[in-house]
Amino acid sequence: MIITACRQVIRSREPAMEPERIEYFRNLLQERINELLGEADRTRNVMTGAGASAFPDPADRATLETDRNFTLRIRDRERKLIAKIREALERIELGTYGVCEICGGPISEKRLMARPVTTMCIACKSRMEDQEKIRGV
Repeated sequence: MIITACRQVIRSREPAMEPERIEYFRNLLQERINELLGEADRTRNVMTGAGASAFPDPADRATLETDRNFTLRIRDRERKLIAKIREALERIELGTYGVCEICGGPISEKRLMARPVTTMCIACKSRMEDQEKIRGV
């Protein structure tokens, strides 16, 4: 038995989560990545399709360009999320999904439901955010 910095007790060699729950999160992550990739494909098709410069009015073109920039920023954030989802799927394969990378304790299912790509338990993440506030990051 190990007592971690988060004051949680972990029994060595026990799985972090039941296999059914792991499969649930694997499916959840896979569905999310498929959804994000589908959105990226739709955006690419819309932006490369005909009519992209069909607005002779400069104000209309500016509005279109602003909308496109906004969409591209969203897709860039989604691209980063896709990378995090792939990392989470890799942790599932390695058997480390649901284990805090800082203290080695379990990450609560409630936290994983809210943020399935998380790598830290709530106590470690809170402590990290507090330290960032002190440093002004």
